[in-house]
Amino acid sequence: MTDPKRHFPPPPPLVANPPGLWRRTPPAIFPPVMGLFGVALGWRLMGEKLASGPILALAEAALGAVALLYVFCAIAWAAKPLRRPGALIDELQVLPGRAGVAAGVLSLSLLAAVMVPYAPGLALVIISASTVLLLGLGALVLSVLARGPQEGRVVTPVFHLVFVGHILSPLTLIPLGYTQLSAGVLVATAGVALLIWAASAVQLWRRVPPAPLRPLLAIHLAPASLGASVSALLGWGGWAMAFGALALAILLALAASGRWLLAAGFSPLWGALTFPLAACAGAVLYVWGTSTTGLVLGAALLLGATALTVPVAIKVMQAWAKGGLAAKTNAASV
Repeated sequence: MTDPKRHFPPPPPLVANPPGLWRRTPPAIFPPVMGLFGVALGWRLMGEKLASGPILALAEAALGAVALLYVFCAIAWAAKPLRRPGALIDELQVLPGRAGVAAGVLSLSLLAAVMVPYAPGLALVIISASTVLLLGLGALVLSVLARGPQEGRVVTPVFHLVFVGHILSPLTLIPLGYTQLSAGVLVATAGVALLIWAASAVQLWRRVPPAPLRPLLAIHLAPASLGASVSALLGWGGWAMAFGALALAILLALAASGRWLLAAGFSPLWGALTFPLAACAGAVLYVWGTSTTGLVLGAALLLGATALTVPVAIKVMQAWAKGGLAAKTNAASV
């Protein structure tokens, strides 16, 4: 009798990830990288405020390590749209992908801020490239939303990353002397942020977001914090105090609702918690860092941001290495 296994072998197992290097790199790797940049820049600022050589040395070492990690992640993800340009549109169809791609572009802006003391000319080139990429990303996101289903055309906290993220550019431009341009960026992004805050407040009043998406609400803290930092760098004391007070109010609201915010447990979206907290610590140091109380509060927030960001980044990178992050965040493949 003929052995059926010889003529009818079982089908090959399904492959979750397509074969080949970096064919399904998830953009969800970028929010925690952005958080690491924010924390390391915060420690650089703390070292400057305290005139502490050891803190500055550790901060610069951390910034170098994060920069290398970012370059590796950027190359790994960019391999997808280079193979198939349509992969970028696929990423923007889903909220985690949209947030991740935006964080990847904004991390380039933070890389420019890192480079200012070492290579001002290169920093200007990087921030110019980041601005162009963010403008293009904004146009693509609007196009995707316009062609998508009606229920998907809602304002989300990720809008801050895409349309208010330009507020990061003055962190590079002001030290390079572009104060008037930075002032224009601050005013324009503040207006957009106010519109997003208002629309989000109305939506939050009408509908409670599902538990897995609630960590994204922390992104609302970032524009207020960065507005305070940029205003302080420009010497706009009134604006800095107002933005700083708003940032602390948002932080208190997030802390008070922490159990509700994190009800779904750990997920890759926890990356959205990292950079806003680091930005808030930086805002406190910029606005109130000349006082002992401001230094203590800024240091406490910076320590908290570090304690949150590093474990989240490790968990996200481990999930990427094990191959599960792409499936969890519905990343595009090529």
